[in-house]
Formats: sequence, structure tokens, C-alpha cells
Amino acid sequence: MEFNLKVGMKAMVEHLVGEKDTAASFGSGMVLVYATPMMIGLMENASLKAVDPYLPEGFATVGTHLDVRHLAATPVGMQVRAEAELIEVEGKRLKFKIEAFDEKDKIGEGYHSRYIIQVDKFIQAADAKGKK
Repeated sequence: MEFNLKVGMKAMVEHLVGEKDTAASFGSGMVLVYATPMMIGLMENASLKAVDPYLPEGFATVGTHLDVRHLAATPVGMQVRAEAELIEVEGKRLKFKIEAFDEKDKIGEGYHSRYIIQVDKFIQAADAKGKK
């Protein structure tokens, strides 16, 4: 199947950092600053929003690889945003440049890979794995 995805596709998502988003709340640290796993989740969300709306019915993407640096701390109450740009398309394999920012600084950067899946087949395989 041909997918109409092009290098350069972009998306951006925003989030207001709350206490539930902190390292202390998430269990990834002891301080009340934006947790790295939350930042990574926002970056993944930007990546899928750059391409998933353009896939045929019944298809989606799943994350397969992350290479991310968390560069700066963000306190509770500050707005954060993640930006993703599709930089490589190789069949069903997609690679994104990802960045995250708060209201003052670039807080994260890296690369993220996703893979195009047919949702029903993917769910069937996952369900079958759980029954073994």
C-alpha cells in the first residue's frame, strides 16, 4: 500500500505542566519539575499528529525508537510545547526530528522513529500474544 507521507510534515502540541506531570509524581525523580517521561510522551504525540491524520482508514503509527536529551527543568504552571518534523520515510518506517520548549528555554531535543501499522492486525497479534 502507498502512503502519502512527505518529508517536512510537521505538528506541534502544547500542555500546561501540572503536579501530576512532575518527576516526583511520575516516580522518575524526587523534584517537582516536568518529568522526562512526560516530555517524551508529548514529543511522541507531536510526531503521530504530524502523520496519522493523513493515513488511510484503519492505519496508525506506533513508536519504535527514541533518542532524546532533556536539556532544562520546567516548573509546574509553565506551558510546554513539542514540535515534530518528519525527516525520513522508508516504506513504513518514519523518522522525526523532535524538540520541546517551555516558555523560556528549549527543554528537549532528539529523534523519534515510528512504524505504520494496520490497526486490526496489530491488535490481533497483541491479543494472541496475551493468550499464550
